[in-house]
Amino acid sequence: MNHHLVITAVGQDRPGIVDELSSLLLEKDLNIEDSRMSILGGEFAIMLLLAGAETALQELISNQQRLEQAMNLQLILKPTQAHHDKAGYIPYDIHVVAMDHLGIVHRLTRFLARQGCNIQSLDTRSYHAPHTGTPMFAVKMLVNIPTDQSLASLKENFLSLCEQENLDAEFKPVTSDIDS
Repeated sequence: MNHHLVITAVGQDRPGIVDELSSLLLEKDLNIEDSRMSILGGEFAIMLLLAGAETALQELISNQQRLEQAMNLQLILKPTQAHHDKAGYIPYDIHVVAMDHLGIVHRLTRFLARQGCNIQSLDTRSYHAPHTGTPMFAVKMLVNIPTDQSLASLKENFLSLCEQENLDAEFKPVTSDIDS
């Protein structure tokens, strides 16, 4: 039976981090089932969901300090369960773009939380608009909406909030696993 572990690792960005980490996990017969990674400022950050034998996962946990020193990363290791079925929810993609200003993520996530929606993933990016150089902010979310929620009302209220905040938003159902 496979057991699961979430690893979060953060450290100064450099070439080869993912290779080193994935090689170590392969040597221990641990499978990467899910992952997210990014460079934020000058820091590399990665989250991994691992599956494997309980003894291999426990060995990793026991050697955490040695691994941190060898890889020059800060690690958080947390045992977890396998993915849960998302029955009772409908997945939706939400994309928002606006001139950057304080509080965009907070206002969007507060609205969704108050509607009982669960945010499965959230990615943001700051950039400068072509030609004008205006500071812009983009948000991409995968949201699980309860099936007992009125989709038409939720969408209307969400788009109304975006209009009030001067946010350009797209709110659409996920049509395949590739969308998510």
